[in-house]
Amino acid sequence: MSEMKVRGTMDDGDDRSDGMNREDVIMLCCSDISGQLRGKGFPASALEARTEKGVGWTPTNVMITAHGPIADSPWGPFGDLLLHPDLATKVHVLFGDEAAAEHFVLGDIRHLDGRPWECCLRDFLRRGLAALAAESGLQIKGAFEHEFHYDGAEPRPGSGYTLAAFRRQGIFAEVLLHALRAANLKPDTFMPEYGPCQYEITIGPDKGLTIADHAIVLRELTRAAAAHLGHQASFTPIVDPAAVGNGLHVHFSLLDGDGRPVNHDPAAPEGISRQAGAFLAGVQAKLPALCALTAASTVSYLRLNPHRWSAAYNNLARQDREAALRICPVFETIGLPIKDQLHFEYRAADAAASPYLVLGAIVWAGVWGLRQGLKTPALTDRDPTTLDAAELQELGIERLPQSLDAALDILAADDDLKTAMGPVLHDAYLRHKRFECGLLKDLSPEEQCARYRQIY
Repeated sequence: MSEMKVRGTMDDGDDRSDGMNREDVIMLCCSDISGQLRGKGFPASALEARTEKGVGWTPTNVMITAHGPIADSPWGPFGDLLLHPDLATKVHVLFGDEAAAEHFVLGDIRHLDGRPWECCLRDFLRRGLAALAAESGLQIKGAFEHEFHYDGAEPRPGSGYTLAAFRRQGIFAEVLLHALRAANLKPDTFMPEYGPCQYEITIGPDKGLTIADHAIVLRELTRAAAAHLGHQASFTPIVDPAAVGNGLHVHFSLLDGDGRPVNHDPAAPEGISRQAGAFLAGVQAKLPALCALTAASTVSYLRLNPHRWSAAYNNLARQDREAALRICPVFETIGLPIKDQLHFEYRAADAAASPYLVLGAIVWAGVWGLRQGLKTPALTDRDPTTLDAAELQELGIERLPQSLDAALDILAADDDLKTAMGPVLHDAYLRHKRFECGLLKDLSPEEQCARYRQIY
């Protein structure tokens, strides 16, 4: 394969030298209930005008499932909306002179009069961040940890974390990290994970809406880098019922209005501040319902089982990679105070869910916990499967739902999350995902995994 040159551009011009006349095209996209990025393309020269004007969009588009068929839509063929680009999210990355550019921009869905549409997932997160600031003066900082399978590497069982597994992916990591940097993301780590052909990629943390924006850009550039090398990267929750799952772990911390961490209080139980404890308690209490939003496929629940290094209970624990909420380690040797290091991890999520829904669900549940004045949850220090029913009840711990259908039933009954989502989004989401469950109900787990692997 010839050398692949990856670069970003500071403008919308096409400076490639393959000798063919071409016009630069950009796609304006939104992340939807299916976890897909959908939108419309237009000449890149029109982007500035489209920032004001937008492009037309249809309400029923949000009911397109990941598998193709459209779920029962409350709008049918009626209604018009507008997609408006956020220029701060624009990506323009070139994978060599002969390749089409990865040129897209993320945006918001609005009514024709400019109001945010009730089913705009980016606005769902934005509203949650505003509620967090209004309730407590806090903001959120964080980053997603992405696991995926890359079929350009030879699968060899038993080679998790090895240099040999790193070597087998060839130049993929080099091309990907260069693409991320060209898109103004900050690559942090790339590593072979435990499963055959499984890898993990992380970027540096950011604040608020940008956390989810960057998660979307990272996924799309990972898929693009793989495709330009003739391969496929899949963020599916699990490739096979017997395989290791691909998690989406959300690392987060709370900051005050001046950007100072507020998670640590050495005098408080477990060293967790009152505000952080209330936020975590809200997330813990709502976790069974949140799963419907953060573990959003039928095969997601093949992961959420005990002893799979995933989340099976809504417990909070310290440095436990089977806890749904984990207190991440602090390091005494790096010269940073504990208050600047302490942060948390939400582990009951995967990439079948829109990053805006994942982070928005966490934020809204945390806001609820702050409003209720909840206390820091009790920590578990042993495997919840060894606890009897009375011990689990005393700790406020319960088994997470074991199917998407079950999670949707819990979400449907949760008035607090219905209020946070709004009745239109709440109804659309339940219709969409229940229809998806129906599409797959007659397929074996293996067949469902195969479907999702191609989609994500």
